Amino acid sequence: MERTERRVGTVSRGIRCPIIRKGDDLAELVTKSVLEASEIEGFPINDKDVIALTESIVARAQGNYASVDNIAADVKNKLGGDTVGVIFPILSRNRFAICLRGIAKGCKKIVLMLSYPSDEVGNELVSLDKIDEAGVNPYSDVLTLEKYRELFGENKHPFTGVDYVEYYGDLIRSCGTEVEIVFANQAKTILNYTDHIINCDIHTRARTKRILLAAGAKVVCGLDDLMTAPIDGSGYNAKYGLLGSNKSTEDSIKLFPNECRDLVLDIQARVLKATGKKVEVMVYGDGAFKDPQGKIWELADPVVSPAFTDGLVGTPNELKLKYLADNDYKDLSGDELKEAISASIRAKSGSLVGNMAAQGTTPRQLTDLIGSLCDLMSGSGDKGTPVVLVQGYFDNYTN
Repeated sequence: MERTERRVGTVSRGIRCPIIRKGDDLAELVTKSVLEASEIEGFPINDKDVIALTESIVARAQGNYASVDNIAADVKNKLGGDTVGVIFPILSRNRFAICLRGIAKGCKKIVLMLSYPSDEVGNELVSLDKIDEAGVNPYSDVLTLEKYRELFGENKHPFTGVDYVEYYGDLIRSCGTEVEIVFANQAKTILNYTDHIINCDIHTRARTKRILLAAGAKVVCGLDDLMTAPIDGSGYNAKYGLLGSNKSTEDSIKLFPNECRDLVLDIQARVLKATGKKVEVMVYGDGAFKDPQGKIWELADPVVSPAFTDGLVGTPNELKLKYLADNDYKDLSGDELKEAISASIRAKSGSLVGNMAAQGTTPRQLTDLIGSLCDLMSGSGDKGTPVVLVQGYFDNYTN
């Protein structure tokens, strides 16, 4: 009997799992959930399938939590507890507000320096159009809170309805801490106010630390330098500290998961033993993409994937089908065109960097691409699918 040609390429499935609690055997639960889904829904497990777990369930199984008081103790110990500059935080109730409460409780005064017109991930304090109208140069101009209000008034976030300038100021004062708010984009501006600084930027943090230390700062801590070890039995993250943390309760945060390479290897080994198939496994957090309406770049975690198996190292090595169809084989059609393109794909070898037929393919790490797909699949709400199974991702037109 003639084999029917495949009509489906990549497929991703959200896998429903039990609610994960501290101490759960996550490798067992994830493996069981994927295999049960395969049996109940009637799809096979294949070599090179990707099982992806949200960082949230990994951190929860690890019990990786810290309280506001834990953060305060670490801040006071590392920065002295007097006047501290808190610079370049993102505008987020989920991502930063609880951290800010802890920081405020560990200081007498905070000089809060906000980048403008937006934070690092694209949340706007004021639109570029308003900046232009006011004749302000955000690269060089330093604005006081009074000047900001005079020029721009109140600016509520379009999605949350929160005026973050007011919200962060009130939050700091509610901890019994004095606050002064300024707006600037040059890190060394904060040295006009204090030489003890917490830089809260994520992806630019190394540069910010270098600039501040070169300019004479006495103490500089990134968020990745806070909560790097347990405080009174708390959770911690040795590599990323407070980076990648999320609000858990009004008084605590869930930290980014600690080292979890062993976990992904364990799941890979369990699936191989149960099915004979070698799958790839990764842990993912935020995806890396930009919302064109809100202008928000999603990635507020330090990385998309903190742990993954070896088959997910690298970038795609693909040819652009439409380039081949429109250029190399523009005079072909039908089965002849299909066979010519298939032959080109089968013949590709080594890196395609610089090859014109690869232009326009996505030059990003596999873990960033697959993690972004999974983040969109699982969402951040009530879907109940903290594990995503991606099948056929490494297939091409010839498979």
